[in-house]
Amino acid sequence: MEINVREKNDNELTFIVDGVDISFINAIRRICTVEVPTLAIETVAIVKNDAALFDEVLAHRLGLVPLETDIEAFELASECDCENGCPSCSVSLILKEEGPKVVYSRDLSSTHEAVKPVYDTIPLLKLREGEEVELEAIAKLGIGLEHAKWQPTTTCAYKYYPLITIDDACEACGKCVEQCPRNVLDYDEAEGKIIITDIENCSMCKTCVRGCEQESIHVESQEGKFIFKIETDGSLSPEEVLVNACDILKDKSEKIVAFSKGGS
Repeated sequence: MEINVREKNDNELTFIVDGVDISFINAIRRICTVEVPTLAIETVAIVKNDAALFDEVLAHRLGLVPLETDIEAFELASECDCENGCPSCSVSLILKEEGPKVVYSRDLSSTHEAVKPVYDTIPLLKLREGEEVELEAIAKLGIGLEHAKWQPTTTCAYKYYPLITIDDACEACGKCVEQCPRNVLDYDEAEGKIIITDIENCSMCKTCVRGCEQESIHVESQEGKFIFKIETDGSLSPEEVLVNACDILKDKSEKIVAFSKGGS
């Protein structure tokens, strides 16, 4: 297997992976989406809420605030020995504000220095003069299989690596260049032929194929080679999501092998 990184920043990672089959790459995608754990607010104890926003709506909004997550510092709530939450599986965030003001995610005060909202400008509610809000929110480690609020990825997808071939019979009429919606092709005046300028941007829609009267252009996919993109909500970096997904898949595979040997 060969991996080449194309683009990388704090929340996005695009890479090319070669030498794997579709079952493997799809397993990684699914695990990245719903099995890599993150922290999210699970319960909210509201002491006071004078705002026009109903308690249930406020609790729902709090649950969708992405939190910076240190996977190694916590364990899944479903696997913890405690009954009602403990420092090993949960974090308390306190909110106590008085209007007039707009209350943002940055106003949540965490009891754990490493756990805080990823973005501090998420509006939670608006307080008018004399209105107050006071609550305690409990964040727990969970996975997307339980609820979408625990999904670390906002985008996690792959596609086959495109393979475009142009026959020698091509008359370079330029129709394929004009019809390509993603500017993958161009006309080289010096060479007098059609050239491929951005193959990885090809969506394999085959608009160029349908527009070629000589049937000289062919668009296919390369078997075993994929373009993979991960975008996260900031709770984990794309690299952390990918590495943890690979570790989870490895553990699953080892359990299957061990079970097979034990049953034979």
